[in-house]
Amino acid sequence: MNARRAAAVVAACAALSGCALGPVRSPDPDLPRRLADAVSIETLDTHLRALQDIADAHGGNRAGGTPGYDASVDYVVKVLRDNGFEVQTPEYEVFAGAEGGRPRLTVNGRDHRVDQASLMITTPPGGVSAVTLRPAQAAGCRSADYGSVSVRGAIAIVDDTGCSVVDKHQAAVDRGAVGLLVVNTADSGSRPGLFPPGYYRQLRIPVGVIDRDTSAALRRTTAPVRLVLDNRPVMKKSRNVLAQTKTGSTENVVMIGAHLDSSAAGPGINDNGSGVAALLDIAAALGPRPRVANAVRFAFWGAEENSVQGSTQYLRGLSSQQRQDIALYLNLDMIGSPNAGYFTYDGDQSGRLNPDIPVDAVPDGSAGIERTLSGYLNSAGVRPADMPLSRFTDYYAFLRSGIPVGGLTAGANQLKTEAQARLWGGRPGLPFDPNDHTPRDGIDNIDRDALTVLTRAAAFTVGTYAYSIDGVNGVPARDQRQRTAP
Repeated sequence: MNARRAAAVVAACAALSGCALGPVRSPDPDLPRRLADAVSIETLDTHLRALQDIADAHGGNRAGGTPGYDASVDYVVKVLRDNGFEVQTPEYEVFAGAEGGRPRLTVNGRDHRVDQASLMITTPPGGVSAVTLRPAQAAGCRSADYGSVSVRGAIAIVDDTGCSVVDKHQAAVDRGAVGLLVVNTADSGSRPGLFPPGYYRQLRIPVGVIDRDTSAALRRTTAPVRLVLDNRPVMKKSRNVLAQTKTGSTENVVMIGAHLDSSAAGPGINDNGSGVAALLDIAAALGPRPRVANAVRFAFWGAEENSVQGSTQYLRGLSSQQRQDIALYLNLDMIGSPNAGYFTYDGDQSGRLNPDIPVDAVPDGSAGIERTLSGYLNSAGVRPADMPLSRFTDYYAFLRSGIPVGGLTAGANQLKTEAQARLWGGRPGLPFDPNDHTPRDGIDNIDRDALTVLTRAAAFTVGTYAYSIDGVNGVPARDQRQRTAP
């Protein structure tokens, strides 16, 4: 191998994109149990206290885009490097708010509130003046929904049912509309499925969201209205932290992650210092050159509290082959909740379903991951329960990419039921973590028994799939995978 080729190989490995280093050794069949037994509450507590100290020194939080987050990155990098790992901190841009404008809809001389659906699409200076018209079918999901109504040069008004804003937008564009207003009819927030991840990249005309009262005002006029959407995005830099073993196949990467940022409201020791501490403990126990069949990659995500942008940006930055190389993804988020539950993410869809996550959208292999996690917890004397899959946690980008997902949580702001209190102890009628996203999410906001048990379950599962992805609880082989960008 010439010097140029050797340098290229080293660079590729350092970027975590595809080669195992060092001599091949037979995988260790005892690895799953050995990793689980190596978990130490003393080590976990050391990491939690370090994150608390960082928050205390930086205004009480470790939120993305702050010095507290940067210090958290530095701490994680140091721990990993001290344990022999090569570490990367890839940078990316995240949306951090809006500036510069005053969105409004002027109807008969009176200004009404309008929410700007995409900061990437603004109106021209002075806004858009046009009449407003509605399709024959109120949802406006297809061009045919407009029937004989011509909206060319007009602002189309649709309701929020039936399809995503992307479909509504495309139908309006097909019929020549110069703007789109979506009437929010949900009792709180926005209707599920209306704004899918990345929707704003597919909008080309200004889109606003209005309430029922504004919709009623528009019905009372045939005169042109003026739509002003003039907010612009503020972008900031953030970093993920990534480290990978130097042994094991990089065509079957076992990936485990946790978000590193806190909310702006508090130090984030359960949410999600608990997951971070678990990953660091597992990484130290595994080491950079374990006897494994499959490489293990550790990820500490930024911007989870800001629309899970860190994990999403990471996957979008991979090539199709690099996404194909990821065999599965495990996620740890809030695994030390003080009124703890013991939840596995519902990979087999046997529990209460989330309408945002269609059953056929859950990648093959997710059920086996859940069984592996549940099997360990049952053997440890803890009966687990299903946590419905969600769009608001880092595994979602992997799920959308077709990568099998699984993970653990001790619960967040959901209320513990009487049955769950009988099963796990704790106080019924209270949240699993009543201090989430508050200044009280500090070092005392941790159930150390739950943190230890759930970390051991994660360690056991990492060891299981690092040893083999085959078997009854396995995940698809590389040539059977279908991966897309999230």
